[in-house]
Order: sequence, then structure tokens, then C-alpha cells
Amino acid sequence: MRRKRRLSSRRACTTWPSTQSRRRLKAAKPPAPGAAYDQSIVTKLGIMIEGQEGLNWERWKRLCHDVEALGFESLRRSEHLISLMGDDQRDCIDCWTSLALAAEWTKKITFGPMVSPMTFHHPAVLARQAAAVDVLSNGRLILGVGAGWNQREHEMFGVPFYTVKERMDLLEQGIARMRDTWKISNPKPAQNPMPLLMGGRGEKRALPMIAREATEWNLSHIDAAEYQQKRGVLEECCRAIGRDPTTIRHSVMSTYIIGRDRSDLRERTAKMREVIPSLRALDIDEAMAAIRKRGLVGTPEEMVEQIRGYSALGADLFMLQHFLLDDRDALQLLASDVIPAVA
Repeated sequence: MRRKRRLSSRRACTTWPSTQSRRRLKAAKPPAPGAAYDQSIVTKLGIMIEGQEGLNWERWKRLCHDVEALGFESLRRSEHLISLMGDDQRDCIDCWTSLALAAEWTKKITFGPMVSPMTFHHPAVLARQAAAVDVLSNGRLILGVGAGWNQREHEMFGVPFYTVKERMDLLEQGIARMRDTWKISNPKPAQNPMPLLMGGRGEKRALPMIAREATEWNLSHIDAAEYQQKRGVLEECCRAIGRDPTTIRHSVMSTYIIGRDRSDLRERTAKMREVIPSLRALDIDEAMAAIRKRGLVGTPEEMVEQIRGYSALGADLFMLQHFLLDDRDALQLLASDVIPAVA
């Protein structure tokens, strides 16, 4: 098994300098490239909002307050133009306006887009927006950027949608343009350099680009074996360019359902079926099993055990997809029974 991963890594990264010594420097917030992550840092929990699935301004303000007051580490939100679940009537508030408000409505947590597609933005304009929000928040923005993937929303709003290669080229060129913009424009971001979050698992383009550019690497809906294999490729890509792999934070995005007991879990699963159309044809137990395949499901004790399993592999931040936007009780249960146990 180890030999297979090594061969896959060699295909993705072809230059091999000597092994770098691993540094371990503790940091209170995600450091910029070049500063090492201490792999013994306690596991953190954050909340991820699918902003296109019914998010409105009142809900966003309440979520900003609750996520900070309850002690979560971070708040992230997606950037899309319309519901991805086929309900075009759902509210979908503008991403960067909401992030500017989050900078004012919160004081401690990190926050940001997960992620802003480069197809939606001219990179220099995006860089200026990000710098403004970073200054407003006193350096708490985590700038997530991506290539864009949902063809329907591009076509619906007349946004050009390109091939995978063209979109990856736009992303790579866009990051370079953003870095140049921060050098020549004012005000400059509060953070220098601006921390970038990137997702992806492709071994030819995505992981080598993440090794070069990202402060945080985020993956979602993967099993432990795939996570270990992709992590190995990413570490080889880092070493190929002389970067210490520990300078990249590892985060996992995951759907979740939490309940104090089985009855509570079933009740919350029933509400999830109303939000996620793919679950509607399933009974409660089937829906719960479907979510468990790609996320975290259980009582607080069971969720702690699942999170610790990923933590042992090296993930130190869990962004939990909070689909039930008005369910403050779930957030409170995570805060009271899960955060202390994993920290």
C-alpha cells in the first residue's frame, strides 16, 4: 500500500530535494506560508454555511453572533449564485457583502469564503475586496479561492464556463494577479501575505498548486484511506519545491447531524430531509445512513470519536456544514459537549 502511494506521488511531483527538517512552532491562528503548524495543536471546530440554500441577512447576523459566542474557531460560507439543490426560490445572499458584515459583527473568529470561484471575479478586484474585508476584521479573513465547477449557475447568469483546464489556468493566473495587486494597491491586507484556502485532490494540477500557494488545504466527503493517500501526495509536492509540509493547515468539511439521543437524531434527520432533496425518498433511518457515509452522525460522544479518528490522521480543523440554519440547539450541543472533548 505504501509503495503505491509513493509511486502516485512521484507522478505528481518530479523534482526531489533532500528531506527538509520539520519545524514545530505554535500559532494562535492559521499562519501564512512559511510558518509551521504544530501537529499537536488541539482540534478545532468551525461552522460552514451553504449560503445559497436559504441564507438571508437575519439568519447570517444571528449565525455570526452564535458561532462566535459559542466558541467555534471559524465561520465559512460558500459562494454560489443560486441553490444547488434545484430550488430557485431559496434566498442566496451575496457572499462578499456578507463577509464585510461578518467583519463588523464578529471580533475574534476567523471567517471567509469556501470558496470564491475565479470565474465569478476579476482577480485584481477580488484581491481589493479581500484586502478591505481583512482590514475591517483586523486580519481574520481566510481567503478561499477555487476554479468554479457548477455549470448551471454560470449559464443561468451568463457567466462564461470553461473547460477544466481553462478554469484551472484562470485560478493559477488569478492567484498570481492577486498577489501582485496586494503589492501595488492600498490599503494593504492586515495579513501579509494573505492566507489562502484551497480545496481539491487532483494530483496533476490541484495538489501541486496547493503546495505552492495555500495556507490551508480543505477536503470533504472522503474516507480515511483516500485522505492519507492524498496527504502523502501533497507532502511530496511540498518537498519537491522545498516547502515544509507542516506549514499547510489541514481542514475537513463535513455534513453533520448531532442529537442527544436516538430520538433527537431522528428528529433532526427528518428536518434535514426537508432541506436536502436527495434524502426525501428515504425513510429516516436510510437518510441517517446516507449522511453517515459522507459525514458525521451521532450523539456528542459518537461525534467526538469520529472527529478524533480524523485528527489522528492530521486534520486539525473540522468545518461542519450547518444545513439547518435556524437550529441553534445543534450549535449549542456542539459547543457544550463536543468542543471541550476534542480540545
